[in-house]
Amino acid sequence: MSTAVKNQLRVCLLAVKYNIMREMLNKVTFLTNIGFMVLNNAAFILQWMILFHIKEDIGGYTMREVMLLWGLAASTFGLSRILFARAFSLPDLIVSGKLDSYLVQPKNVLLSVITSATNTSAIGDLLYGLILLCVFCFSMKRLFLFLLFTVTGAVILAAFALLLGSLSFWFLRADAFAQHLMNSTISFSTYPDGIFHGAARFLLYQVLPVGMVIYRPVHVMVDFDMGSLARILFYTVLICALATTVFYRGLRRYASSNLMEARM
Repeated sequence: MSTAVKNQLRVCLLAVKYNIMREMLNKVTFLTNIGFMVLNNAAFILQWMILFHIKEDIGGYTMREVMLLWGLAASTFGLSRILFARAFSLPDLIVSGKLDSYLVQPKNVLLSVITSATNTSAIGDLLYGLILLCVFCFSMKRLFLFLLFTVTGAVILAAFALLLGSLSFWFLRADAFAQHLMNSTISFSTYPDGIFHGAARFLLYQVLPVGMVIYRPVHVMVDFDMGSLARILFYTVLICALATTVFYRGLRRYASSNLMEARM
């Protein structure tokens, strides 16, 4: 069993590696996309500097903590789209009947699908997050936690996208609903949770995964709490199990388009 899992993970990592290598054929475009993504994200630092010049803290966050939040949000977003980019466009594969080529491969269908594409500009997001950590609030302990939460956050985002995308097995226009929730998750993750109250706070912690992807991890990095860390890890496992179950349940309803494509 463990050997089979290792083999599947090795195949997935190779798929990501070859996706990146394919994008690197045009090195100028590859490096330009990464560089401009870093610069695009960096423009928001000025915005927060101006806000904190006016007010000392926002929602209980200082400048350092907001930069930590932005860094984690960028790195989590980046890693999820480096490793699992196809999870975010799953509805298109389902609606257009393009899952055929994955079903005939001697590999795990789910892992084969979600690792079949890579967004190389997301490498810029990942690097930007690490740069923010190193510039504004670096420590070895925080670096370890940052890397851990980048991985858990990327997995949770991909699982959430997979869960929403799998609704397309049942509902024709589920892609619009999924896209709306994913965009909301990304947008809310760049603001301190202290500014949200009531229904909005309930939404971020109980409906959208923002709380477990960004807010709780930031609180743990600022003031370490083993209980919160355990809850984040448990939630990661739980949402992965739920998304996997829904995907395979939906796969039973999948209707082929008779479109066969060769995948290397």
